[in-house]
Formats: sequence, C-alpha cells, structure tokens
Amino acid sequence: MQQVTGGVTAPAGFQAAGIHCGVKAGAQTEKDLAMILSAQECSAAATYTMNRVKAAPIYVTMEHLENGSAWGVIVNSGNANACAPMGQENAKAMCEYAAEATGRDASDFVVASTGVIGQTLNIAAIKKGMPALAQALSPDGADAAASAIMTTDTVKKECAVTCDIGGKTVTIGAMAKGSGMIHPNMGTMLCFVTTDCAIMPDVLTEALHEVVPRTFNRVTVDGDTSTNDMCVVLANGMAGNEQIEWKDDKYSAFTAALCAVCEALARAIAADGEGASHLLTCCVHHARSEESAERLAMSVIGSPLVKSAMFGADANWGRVLCAMGYSKAPFRPEFVDVKFCSAAGEIPVCTMGTGLEFDEDAAKRILSEREIIIDINLNEGGQAAVCWGCDLTYDYVKINGDYRT
Repeated sequence: MQQVTGGVTAPAGFQAAGIHCGVKAGAQTEKDLAMILSAQECSAAATYTMNRVKAAPIYVTMEHLENGSAWGVIVNSGNANACAPMGQENAKAMCEYAAEATGRDASDFVVASTGVIGQTLNIAAIKKGMPALAQALSPDGADAAASAIMTTDTVKKECAVTCDIGGKTVTIGAMAKGSGMIHPNMGTMLCFVTTDCAIMPDVLTEALHEVVPRTFNRVTVDGDTSTNDMCVVLANGMAGNEQIEWKDDKYSAFTAALCAVCEALARAIAADGEGASHLLTCCVHHARSEESAERLAMSVIGSPLVKSAMFGADANWGRVLCAMGYSKAPFRPEFVDVKFCSAAGEIPVCTMGTGLEFDEDAAKRILSEREIIIDINLNEGGQAAVCWGCDLTYDYVKINGDYRT
C-alpha cells in the first residue's frame, strides 16, 4: 500500500470540481458547490447518520442508491437543507440540475448538503452555478471540490492510496469535511470515497460496513451526531482487476486500503475539531473484548473534563479513570495502568488503579505536543481499540455561540 496525491480524482476515470455559486451568501469567493463524476457507472455503497432527524439529501440519496449504482456526487456547503422548507424538492432539484449539466439522469447522483439547519436552501444559486461547475470538472479538480464542502473546517481533508489487487494497481481516493457536531453512529459528517476497483455493490457495502465502525465511528469532537452524516463509496472498476465478488484475499486487500484511507480522514477530522489545539488518541489494550475497549476509549476521549485537562496540559489522570467508570464497559479498576505519551516522550501516571508520583514539568512538556496519546492497559485480555478526539478550548464555545448568526 502506498500513499499518493490526487484525492477523489486519484483513481482512474474520476473528475471533480468546486466553485462559489452563492449558497454562502456572505462570502463572494468561498467555494460552496462541488461535484464528483465518473466516466463509467459505479458500484455504490453508503452509510448514513443514525440521528432520528435526517436531512432531506439523506432520503434522496437512499432512494438513488437502492439499485447499488451511481455515477457521481453533487454537494453544497453553507446550508444543511435539514428541517428546511422545500427540503425534499430542493435535494431532488440539485440532482436534476446536475443531470442536465452532465447528460446523466437525476437518479445517477448522490446528493449531500452541510451547513446551517432549518433555513431554506438557495436552490436558485445552485441552478445558476451548475453549468459552470460541470464545465470545471477536471482530473485535477479534487482540491477545489474538497474546499467547496468545508464549513467550520480550517483545513481540507483529502487522502489517496494505491494497492495491488490480483496483479492490478487499484487506487482509492477520498475527501471529507467535519469539524463540529461530530459524534457519529455511521460515518462522520460528509465523506466521499472513489475507487477504480472492480467490486460488486453488495461486497462493497460489506467492506464499508466493516471499515466505518473501526474508523469514523471512533471519532468524537463534541458528542453531537449530525443530521447530515453520510459516507459514500463509488467504485467504477476502471483499474481492470478481476471483479471482487466475495470475501477472498482480494477483498481483504481492498478493505485494508479502504480502512487506511478512512482512518487517515478520521484522524484529520478529530485534529481539526472546532477550536482544537490537540489531537487526542486514546488506546485501550489488553481488554476482554474489542467492544469494551472501544466503549472505554470513546468515553475517555469524549469526556469534557479529560478534554479540558488536555487543553491545559494538566496530567489529571483521575479524570481518565472517572470517564472509564461511567462508560458501562466491564473492567477491573484495580488492574488499570495509564500513561500519557507524545513526541516529547511518555510518562506513567497510574499503575494497578493507583496514582504514581511523576514529574509535573515533564508531564506538561509531553502534554504540550500537538498529538497526545492516552494509553490505557486493562491487563485483562487480548483485545484493543483506538479512538480519536480533540481537546476542549475557549474557541469551541466562540465558534458555536454565533454559528448561525
């Protein structure tokens, strides 16, 4: 497996574009409309938010992917088209305008939106901008598309890798957006994955459902699951590999590469959490089960008190055990070891559930690095899980205090 450049257009046969059309009314140059289009019909798979309140594009995409195929993606930022007047009609209209501009059918498109909830989507601006968006489609358009789906994100989130499947080089590319309202039960905020792998739709779905729980489902920024969360994979088969039809060695190689891409994006989303100054990684190992390890790690990474301590570079390990204790996962506190790690070193702070004396200055140096690892050894079994989050800063409240206005 090798990391490459190119994002969603790294795989053969994909083009992308991103433009400003006016959905973000106050920003005259900020991109707010993106498209991805394949040269061939794709096998398609998706996961969606588990929030009971779902945005209109979710339902339209579900309908369009019932046959397991798609040609492209149309997505806007600046407005979530969730709980909004004319929501369904506007989501369908986005697909119709994309179809008219590209010569495809409306049902060939995945549609997504992100931004403010409850406000009417400026569909007129999208209609007006669609011809220019289609004209801008290019094999070099991934960067512009990734920019166009950002809301409170401070950086674009893209990734691509190649791997060998049956003697053929297969490429997987992706872009994602997400910074706040992140505590997913499927995939986080919006993620679009492209690949030139030949793979059956049902097998692609299996792969996605295997990867998402170990990547995007292990990210939390603020405990809020969005109304618009969606993770979609399009596979056009243009790599020329023998089609993957069941869970064999080729499936394992593809799934490993897909997992690598999704994990990279999951980490990027956690690192770019609203107002974040630290990426937090919680590793729980020697657990009785992977499920219990994950539950414990998510509880720690999601704790406001742990997040606040990490912001202050305070090695307050008691908050870690406290968060573990209310996770409802089985473990024996008297067996737990905890240490904090970073590029500056590591420092044990707890052994067998009891505090250790440690150098506070050394701990502060370790906790002042960009990525902090909270390492938890349960000393009970052979399973493990890793989850990602960020610290809680003053800027998180500032960003969300006036997000709508």
